[in-house]
Amino acid sequence: MAAELGKWTMMLDGTSLPERARVGGKAWSIARMRALGLPVPPAFVVTTDACRAFLKDGALPPGLGDELARGLTALEAATGRGFGAAEQPLLVAVRSGSAVSMPGMMDTVLNLGMSDAAEAALEAESGDARFAEDTHSRFRDMYARIVLRVPTVTGGEDIPASPYDQLLASVQAVFESWNSRRAKRYRSHHDIADDMGTAVTIQAMVFGNLGGNSGTGVLFSRNPLDGAPAPFGEYLATAQGEDVVSGSVTPQALDVLKGDMPAIHGQLISAAALLEAENGDVQDIEFTIQQGELFLLQSRAAKRAPAAALRIAVDMAQEDTISRTEALSRVNAEQVRALLCPKLRQGAAEGAELLAKGEAACQGVGAGHVVLDADAAEQEAAKGRDVILVRPTTSPEDVHGMLVARAVVTASGGATSHAAVVSRALGLPCVVGCGEDILRGHDGAKVTVDGGAGAVYRGILAVDTPDERDNPNLTEIGAWAGEQSPLAVYREGEQPDGNILDLDHTPGGELAENLPELLKNTKAACGGALHSDDGVAAAVHAGLEFIVLPQTVPALLAACAAARENERM
Repeated sequence: MAAELGKWTMMLDGTSLPERARVGGKAWSIARMRALGLPVPPAFVVTTDACRAFLKDGALPPGLGDELARGLTALEAATGRGFGAAEQPLLVAVRSGSAVSMPGMMDTVLNLGMSDAAEAALEAESGDARFAEDTHSRFRDMYARIVLRVPTVTGGEDIPASPYDQLLASVQAVFESWNSRRAKRYRSHHDIADDMGTAVTIQAMVFGNLGGNSGTGVLFSRNPLDGAPAPFGEYLATAQGEDVVSGSVTPQALDVLKGDMPAIHGQLISAAALLEAENGDVQDIEFTIQQGELFLLQSRAAKRAPAAALRIAVDMAQEDTISRTEALSRVNAEQVRALLCPKLRQGAAEGAELLAKGEAACQGVGAGHVVLDADAAEQEAAKGRDVILVRPTTSPEDVHGMLVARAVVTASGGATSHAAVVSRALGLPCVVGCGEDILRGHDGAKVTVDGGAGAVYRGILAVDTPDERDNPNLTEIGAWAGEQSPLAVYREGEQPDGNILDLDHTPGGELAENLPELLKNTKAACGGALHSDDGVAAAVHAGLEFIVLPQTVPALLAACAAARENERM
């Protein structure tokens, strides 16, 4: 077990791997990377046990303050810097992290421990007044928003003078963010339990905004958009990580880093390959370069667009990195349905008015009326209207609007911004970095968003529905699923002769909840609620021999998932 600091905290020193459910995915990845000898700033973690105690009692658990002090002493020893010191001050990042990845849903405070004295000390140490001032400004703004819950503070007078008090308040703010509206809606949408709680990782800061040979970025070990087996990422020189993930600044391609610092780029690519091999999955890696030295901040299984999820699962199984059974568990029916949803008809965009061009962030086509804020999207969708959410950039506060939108478009940001990452998790067409003009004069307009082409067109354009038989990866994974599915799935017109219950013409057949009764004494069925995962699961539970649908692969994957769930029960 990692070195315990007390009941509520432990060091992430890499001597052993702590339980993920107790420390969250972010802290687990830090311990894992340190164990592999990768360059990671020292850190310790406040466990999910402490979060659950806080949520139960409404106060930080007794003794936590003393344990935080012990953790900070360990960070001071590891860095040679002092928390709250007038010379060589130690600043820390306070990051949320649940056992199940919830990107962007909870809060983080960077540069904690900053003060007027610390700013002066950093300026004297670095010889860079701009860096010191920028770091202080970032801390004030983030502390105001996350901890004080106000837009900004004036001169910092509302921020506690004691860095220890700042830390206690920030840990509490992260715990409170577990029950924020955005986090609860995200958990509900993804069927994530509400009682897990979040851990809080406290990690020594490294500074991507310290001079021209510093920067920050995000690297994927394979392309999260299409699954191509080549590293993909974005980079910002002289910046901190929040600039990339927030989408407030549009980053550059990772090749820029390769040109500027080839040795660092090579080190980063090697680390990504190692982490993918060790974890058996595509990795999403946050990194910072401080004055020509690379640091990895976290690594996690990457969120990926449906096309990428399919290709990566098939490729990794064919590479013998994972088993076919594991590959089937990594592609769900909803992702395949997204791949089989309508696409722009060939030639449909010719002559259409191109309203905006940006970066493709998640494939697919969505059409509807433009709305400019998340609340309006939710209200219009409740009326049965198809909506396209258009924002300057999205934040966790926009998730409820994203959940009901047909597509998401942003004025700024790149393929690793909040909008892009969350849209990929939702299988939602997304185009980012379209420029400020996308926000002007289009509210209420009918548009079509082509996420794969990174284009937004005026009007509702004609579409075609793909055939699963035209996609070699779908054919391959469909064959694997057919071998393991507890029931057969036939394409319409190819089913064997026999008595087949037509749920499209059976009262109540459109609702999965009615299927246990409707499917009694039935061997085969078609239509109705069988288009959904719950409907397929009901068919499996009823012991049907086969079902009939227009496309087979989504139902086969849903049947395999239902069988896995039965085994767990």
